[in-house]
Amino acid sequence: MAGVEILRAGPGVTLQDFGRPGWLAQGLSRGGAMDRLALHEGAALLGQEAGLAALEIAGSFLTLTARADLRIALTGAPMRADADGSALTWNASHLLPKGARLDLSGSPGGYSYLHVGGGIGAPETLGARSAHLVAGLGQMVEDGAVFEVGPDTGGRTGQVLNPLARFDGGVLRIVETPQTALYPAETRARFTETVFRKDARGNRMGQRLVPDGDGFELPSGLTILSDTIIPGDIQITGDGAPFVLAAECQTTGGYPRIGTVLPCDLPRLVQAPHDAVLRFEWVSLKDAVELERREAARRAALPRELRPLLRDPNDMSDLLAYQLISGVSCGDELEEA
Repeated sequence: MAGVEILRAGPGVTLQDFGRPGWLAQGLSRGGAMDRLALHEGAALLGQEAGLAALEIAGSFLTLTARADLRIALTGAPMRADADGSALTWNASHLLPKGARLDLSGSPGGYSYLHVGGGIGAPETLGARSAHLVAGLGQMVEDGAVFEVGPDTGGRTGQVLNPLARFDGGVLRIVETPQTALYPAETRARFTETVFRKDARGNRMGQRLVPDGDGFELPSGLTILSDTIIPGDIQITGDGAPFVLAAECQTTGGYPRIGTVLPCDLPRLVQAPHDAVLRFEWVSLKDAVELERREAARRAALPRELRPLLRDPNDMSDLLAYQLISGVSCGDELEEA
């Protein structure tokens, strides 16, 4: 059977795709991959659609073996990757031969992704294969699990892609919410002037940020009626610290929201390491729409940014297996005279 067998899976390893949009009225948030851009990068590297399921590794480790020849791609937060002892380049596609063992370890935090040609197979629930742990859909990947792989249309391996820079913190662009006007103008200005650091308290529901200075509590915050919330909303909790909602956030909430992070900037938040510096920048709704349009166009053009992966001959233990010059080989395929 074409597929992968999990030998070791650390905590936080799940199967993820783009999630389940359209179920907010039933109390189910979208879920799906924390770094949705990584799914697009993996699809570009393998020449397939971006909606296929991949394995998400949340600051953990993973070891598996291939049950057939597989094309794989590695995206998201860089990890140490070894196939039967040979190092693999991150942000690249590779051929994983049948029986090979793949070890992914040394995560610096963030979210890493293993993509397979044809996508990881699993039964669909409410239109998606992704695990939504808060809602009880699916579960973390366990040792011994076996996943089938969908039909691979084939294509090249040995391709590499420069990822969008998003692993060191930086600026998160935000738009106003229906509650932004409840904050005094000086508070809104101070919010964009303040340096925040990524707190250790964060998961697939959301990420807490620690301000450098006073918090941003709203005196009338306790009187806010619960309403619909989405990933990217910035709730100000009782201690004045912002909490940015993520893929598996609840569908309604009563904390005041000072702003909402643009979807195209959420990968920068979720991939920032612990204690990374983050800042906010207000943009108009009109500008936000244009920024999202540009990012969609950039994602669509990712296949044109691929380039061949150049291997160092010093790292190629199987160098003599390659026909380096036309007509010349290692000689073991010649028939006896």
